[in-house]
Amino acid sequence: MNQMITIGKRAFWKLFGQYKGLRKELYVLFWGKAATNMGAMIWPMLTLILSNKLGMNAQEIATITITLGIIQFPVNLLGGKLADYCNKRNLILVCDLVTVLCYLIAAAIPVSMAQILLFFTASVFQTMENPSYDALVADLSKTEEREKAYSLIYLGMNLGIVLAPSIGGMLFQHHLGLAYAIDGLTTLSSTILIFLFIKDITPVTEKKKNVYEKEQHTQSTWKILWGQKTILFFLICWAIYQFSYTQFNFLIPLNMEALYDAKGAVYFGFITSLNGLVVILGTPVLTKLAGKLSDIQKLTMGQILVWFSLGMYLFIQGMLPMHYLSMVIFTLGEILTTLGSYPYLTRRIPASHRGRISSVSSLFLGAAAYGSQGVIGGIVEHGTLIQAWEWIAGIGAVGILFYLLLMVMDKRVYPLLYGQKK
Repeated sequence: MNQMITIGKRAFWKLFGQYKGLRKELYVLFWGKAATNMGAMIWPMLTLILSNKLGMNAQEIATITITLGIIQFPVNLLGGKLADYCNKRNLILVCDLVTVLCYLIAAAIPVSMAQILLFFTASVFQTMENPSYDALVADLSKTEEREKAYSLIYLGMNLGIVLAPSIGGMLFQHHLGLAYAIDGLTTLSSTILIFLFIKDITPVTEKKKNVYEKEQHTQSTWKILWGQKTILFFLICWAIYQFSYTQFNFLIPLNMEALYDAKGAVYFGFITSLNGLVVILGTPVLTKLAGKLSDIQKLTMGQILVWFSLGMYLFIQGMLPMHYLSMVIFTLGEILTTLGSYPYLTRRIPASHRGRISSVSSLFLGAAAYGSQGVIGGIVEHGTLIQAWEWIAGIGAVGILFYLLLMVMDKRVYPLLYGQKK
């Protein structure tokens, strides 16, 4: 027994010890993300709130979320600009306080469109702070630490979300206001952590700096992107992935409700919690195992796994255990994509433009997400769930092909990242 405990401890430290040596501010951001997501109960339930509580059909839900989501696009660009020119820590604090206020007001009023508008206002300010978070992680880590830094933050996000969706599913029917209140209070706890413990956000200085990250203050964001068409193609590939990934919070809950009626919210909460649990167990393992893979290889493998997991819905309707298996495969693909995406981007763009290009990437992802809801919502409304899953499978296959093309392009355009000479 003691030997098994010793082996377990060694395995634990071997996996989680890889996060040692990072700047202390990254650990604060880790705990801040964990605290915020401990109350992340509304986003996973949004489709069900609009459907079950407000009586909307799939196309109406898509229309509402797309319309309100469009507002986030200019806010995202503004957030990216502010991230590159303002104090990132202070921007995060201000946005968090507005978010907390919106959640607490929403908790005090009945279920209505006013409550949904407050929730979307909160999400707008969270969107505004995201480029600061993404850029701050890159600023505070060395080039070779980038996967571990983003892996740590991603782990924190999902550490908090393990129980939140399940609790949200149980509060959904009779105590939805309490879910809003918990969202607000946990975000407030994250804000306090950042305020008290993050003081120094000076970027890491490296003796041997990646030449592709050299600052270019005189260049505009669009000029840099147009001059690096490989980055634009990567954003298209990432957007196609996002088109499929969005079904986690759109088509899957609609599918669960169609199969299990009111219990669909509870089952979907369990599935979402399983997603968070697999992330916690799988992120350090895959960070270690995939350490020698290139960013593109991780992204391609992630796309394949997500495509396969969602394609399973063509065959597993009504087979509840298989929905859980599908989510495990889906989550492994999600982890690999997370480990590959931001490290890929930050290694190939000027450090001076991290916030702005992060916001542009969010525009691509947002457009794909809301476009996906519009297209898939229309198919569900005028066709069947199976037809919608067929579309998702086809688009996912295109995503795999695009990542394979990107793999060839990237090696030619960024040879130094592959140990080759220009």
